[in-house]
Amino acid sequence: MGKKMSKSYGNTISLREESSEIERKIRTMRTDPARVRRDDPGNPDNCPVWQLHEVYSEDDVKDWVQKGCRNAGIGCIDCKGPVIDAVKAELQPIQERAKQYEDNPDLVKSIIHEGSEKAREAARDTMEEVRHSMGLAYR
Repeated sequence: MGKKMSKSYGNTISLREESSEIERKIRTMRTDPARVRRDDPGNPDNCPVWQLHEVYSEDDVKDWVQKGCRNAGIGCIDCKGPVIDAVKAELQPIQERAKQYEDNPDLVKSIIHEGSEKAREAARDTMEEVRHSMGLAYR
């Protein structure tokens, strides 16, 4: 029976994950189960880390992984390095922007207030149109 998708398994990386946690989670990812020792050849197609390379890595890195894994020229930890760097790089601007909002709660309050005002105006206009369409324009 398959497992449900759940962050309770501890195998997710959140957008605001600490850099050290990103590294820990990727470094401890399972790899090709047939590759027991460092000098055993592997098959990237059977490794979940390869799926991350397909998303994050350039062609030259993918070639390096394919050759290095299949001939045991690289170890699984070596293989995970470029993915760790790529995930951190992708999350960095998101985390920097989140930090700006964390450091400035007044800005967040003002954004919420402004959005609420716009929503109220839109709702007021919509309700006026609904009342008019239903013949309930009593104002």
